[in-house]
Amino acid sequence: MENAQLISLSRQIALQRQMDVVANNMANINTTGFKSENMLFEDYLMPVAESTDFTGSDSGLHYTQDWSTIHDMSSGPIEQTGNPLDVALDGEGFLTVQTDAGERYTRSGALQINAGGILVDLNGNPVLSDSGPVKFGASDTDITIASNGAIMTSNGGKGRLKLVEFDDPQLLAREGDNYYSGPTGTPATATHVVQGSIEKSNVSGIAEMANMIRVQRAYQTLAGLLQRQDDLQRTAIQRLGDVTA
Repeated sequence: MENAQLISLSRQIALQRQMDVVANNMANINTTGFKSENMLFEDYLMPVAESTDFTGSDSGLHYTQDWSTIHDMSSGPIEQTGNPLDVALDGEGFLTVQTDAGERYTRSGALQINAGGILVDLNGNPVLSDSGPVKFGASDTDITIASNGAIMTSNGGKGRLKLVEFDDPQLLAREGDNYYSGPTGTPATATHVVQGSIEKSNVSGIAEMANMIRVQRAYQTLAGLLQRQDDLQRTAIQRLGDVTA
């Protein structure tokens, strides 16, 4: 009975982590450029413990192991905003942003110009071009951003957005504020910039709600199983206590 309880508990712990991931996806359903996450589980065969009630391959104890999370890098829907500073990325590339912790990568293309004339993201961090931060003067008007990321104004070119791609985006580590960190990317060649638009979150509200219900029901089922195991142990202890020597 203890084995059954431990195995059920391992699954409950994994389900709790999965619920955290689903809740985070739901919380970012309206976050620009957000990429949802999914859980990866694997069967962990306990190397030392086994059940003596069975023979052969059934004697091993199989636990649930929370192995990792994966990023769903599929594109979200592109929505037109009419703001010339907003950019959506059509492809697998990322914008490069300068933060206090170093360069970070994001798909959030809701950009603005700060009081110093620097092109920044919603967190106030400079968005980089191939030659560094992009700075506009008071006389710069008619800002256009080409599909290759080249920025032009009435006074000429301002550089080209530093767009990067990664051979394996799963190696990126998610950080707060919709940033990713990881290995140095390569210049993007298959990513196009769509000016005046943003990429919305790729989270499906219906799918995540279904996942949440499924996880909750699985957790409740295991809780019922654990309760039945406790009842069996309590009954066994009571009956043993009634046995006279």
